[in-house]
Amino acid sequence: MQKICGACQLQFINYEAQLKHKKIIVQDTMRTIFSKEAEVKDVIPSPLIREYRHKIQYPIGQTKDSKRILAGYYKAGSHELVNIKYCPIQPEYCDKIIDFIRTKAQELNISGYDEKKGNGELRHVVIRTSNANKKSLVVLVVNSLTVSNKIRELAKFIYRDLDGINGVNINFNNKKTNLILGEETKHLEGKDYIEETLCDKTFKVGAKTFFQINPQCADSIFRYVKKYITDNFKNPTILDAYAGITAFGICLADIATKVVSIEEVKESVDLAKQITDDNNIANIELHQGDAGRFLSNETTLGRQFHITILDPPRKGCTPNSLDYAMKLTKDKIIYVSCNPATLARDLKYLCEHGAKVESIQPFDMFPHSYHIENVAIVDLHNVNVPEQKLPF
Repeated sequence: MQKICGACQLQFINYEAQLKHKKIIVQDTMRTIFSKEAEVKDVIPSPLIREYRHKIQYPIGQTKDSKRILAGYYKAGSHELVNIKYCPIQPEYCDKIIDFIRTKAQELNISGYDEKKGNGELRHVVIRTSNANKKSLVVLVVNSLTVSNKIRELAKFIYRDLDGINGVNINFNNKKTNLILGEETKHLEGKDYIEETLCDKTFKVGAKTFFQINPQCADSIFRYVKKYITDNFKNPTILDAYAGITAFGICLADIATKVVSIEEVKESVDLAKQITDDNNIANIELHQGDAGRFLSNETTLGRQFHITILDPPRKGCTPNSLDYAMKLTKDKIIYVSCNPATLARDLKYLCEHGAKVESIQPFDMFPHSYHIENVAIVDLHNVNVPEQKLPF
């Protein structure tokens, strides 16, 4: 099968074979970087393998002669935009939303973005959709620092004429960069978030909020972690690092004495405060700031936790952050990662200082692609934490 849009690299393999292949990817990575004895469990499949992706990011372009608006994905190994009409891994109503935007933007004479020249008004459309209630938040990313009347009209049409739209936001990004979202987002229509459900808790998800793209698989991960903690601890204290909107902390709050959360993005911390209030959760302590610096400061306070949840970006953790996490944690680190290579690197570092990896459990968060989510449980009872050489 031809891979036209450059994604879903494993679409030509049946799903059972995909799961076996992904286990081999994780095994090979662990054994090459971390340990030849590393044991990897069978991959837990995604509850859905079609229409599972609930965050969609479309580059917007325009044909040279007819000026027809294009929205889709890039061909593999290129920046040639493929105009996507139907994508089987995202909810069908997302196809309807983007088709409406293509048509209406052209009617309003809104120009698509030219990546080489850096001109054109509309450069991306981001759609966040809720698995819980099927509502969508649409984010129009504009190549500007202001909102034009045409973009305002487009936002009104989207909110008024499409079913299931919770709100429309504008994001400003006029820099020549491969980053999709700029720093500033403005709310124009409806609400500036959608609501999602994990572990029977209701979450608000905004335009720039980190949230797993496959909510049903994410729910499987959260319940897996929660069961492990319930089976092995009674009312532990938990540190939730790189917390995003504190999804782990919120899901685990009802089995913990206290949860302390640290997240760098202010918008996510503000949403976490709303979510804890909405769910009547009183035992979560929220902090905004750099995770490494926060961990460093916590060691000076002498506070310790039974469990630390590490869920860093793809680049993983710094050695200093891992050192501080070992100092702060009495019993277990639960490390959640979407990058087997950086996970293996960080597990190797932890084990070099006396930690022991209990288990590595892959989850198929991204069916039909080579990406794989992993949850590693690390025992810290025999760690020897080095002194810090690079203070924050």
